[in-house]
Amino acid sequence: MPDPEERQAFAAKLGFSETVFVDDPERGVVDIYTPTLRLPFAGHPCVGVGWLLDIPELVTPAGMVGVRLDGEFSWIEARAEWAPGRTLRQYGSAGEVDALAVPEPGEWVYAWAWEDESAGRVRARGFPGRDDGIVEDEATGAAALLLTDRLGRALNIVQGAGSQILTAPQPGGWVEVGGRVRLLRA
Repeated sequence: MPDPEERQAFAAKLGFSETVFVDDPERGVVDIYTPTLRLPFAGHPCVGVGWLLDIPELVTPAGMVGVRLDGEFSWIEARAEWAPGRTLRQYGSAGEVDALAVPEPGEWVYAWAWEDESAGRVRARGFPGRDDGIVEDEATGAAALLLTDRLGRALNIVQGAGSQILTAPQPGGWVEVGGRVRLLRA
């Protein structure tokens, strides 16, 4: 399915937060779509595809994404400026984040609060705001990457119904994002 319009239609039909097309599995060339648009980079799709292909890097439209597998975790290394725009909105407590209603479409909001600031533990929820049927994203590596870049420290983020996202700033403006990957068969 090389045609971008066909890819976009297929991603809309699937209805997932992101759909990844692997154009060259040996070189790690990927193309990423939401139900309504093409993305130059997305964190969690890269974490998953990096795990699936088990190669040292992925080629996204935004740039080369480093990949490493470490026991139960799959990691990528990317730059914050590659992440699509999101509003990072801090709340006073994890309970406030949990109690949020889904906002009206229009703004991509990453709601977050410290669960334990000294330990770097965060509670977050991601609301894409695209009006494409995805009202909340269970794991958003790109938003976690932006938050890590802004705070300048390693984080352990619980997002959605229980996704765990680990992050760490790296030298030269890079940020590492990791998590567990499970292959589900239909």
